[in-house]
Amino acid sequence: MDIGYKEFQQRFQLLATKHPQWIINTLSNIFTMRLIGNKTHGDLAEIGIAEFIHQFMYDYDSRHVGKDLFRAKEHEEDIVIINELTKQEIPISLKAYGDGPLQLSTDKDALMFPKLQELGTCISDKHTISELFLSQEFASLNSVNVMPLIYREKDMECNIMVFDFNKMKADTDKIVFIDEGQRYDFQEHKVVAGKGRSHPIYMFLNQQDGYICEVRYGGAAANALQRGFWTHTIHAAHYFNSLTNGWITYKHNLTLVKLFRLALNASEEGHKKANIILQDDINNLLQTL
Repeated sequence: MDIGYKEFQQRFQLLATKHPQWIINTLSNIFTMRLIGNKTHGDLAEIGIAEFIHQFMYDYDSRHVGKDLFRAKEHEEDIVIINELTKQEIPISLKAYGDGPLQLSTDKDALMFPKLQELGTCISDKHTISELFLSQEFASLNSVNVMPLIYREKDMECNIMVFDFNKMKADTDKIVFIDEGQRYDFQEHKVVAGKGRSHPIYMFLNQQDGYICEVRYGGAAANALQRGFWTHTIHAAHYFNSLTNGWITYKHNLTLVKLFRLALNASEEGHKKANIILQDDINNLLQTL
């Protein structure tokens, strides 16, 4: 993880501590978008968080990268955060997932799984594991800056949870191969026959045999959800740091849904007038400093 991203996290968490209502308001608006469509909130979260940083964090700015057709992404970034003091630019991959499985990297070149295959089906030698994390195939994890917005829709709760890659590397005690038609039995501490898995994975476990993360098969038959580097926000909860200081309750903003309906049918001139009103409202929120 980039040291600049670590510093940003500390600043963000401090802001969320001093002014929790600001981030609650933004996250409520973002997750309200699920009323429009199950995937709508993901794309709008990118521009929403980018604007939140721009409006409320005086020492940082941001820009949305998104689906820019004219720029090849160097990383898996959705937004870029700019430190206003150092001018460092930090690429961030922003995820909006339900509480559970979480993809941290697509491993788009499919390097991780073949590398693990070279090492066998149960990797427990400390030196081998250390060398694995230093290998070219796993080098991308050193520059992965992921900002996951996690939600529990039934409970109307959300959390910004950042995975601790350094703790993951330090705690990994063994890595086991689990083939299709198999599962890991945490009671028996071994791989057993099981239902549900259609593609193999390598599971990373700590000294207590607790789940940390996994690398999923990335062959030709695999879709986007069956490849890459994954973890689980419930099973690996101890490997996350919360930027919102834990779970917070959000509310649906039905007025925002109506605003979108009107905005999609209004003219650009109307949008300009609305922008002025909305910016004035944000300025009023900032007066609560």
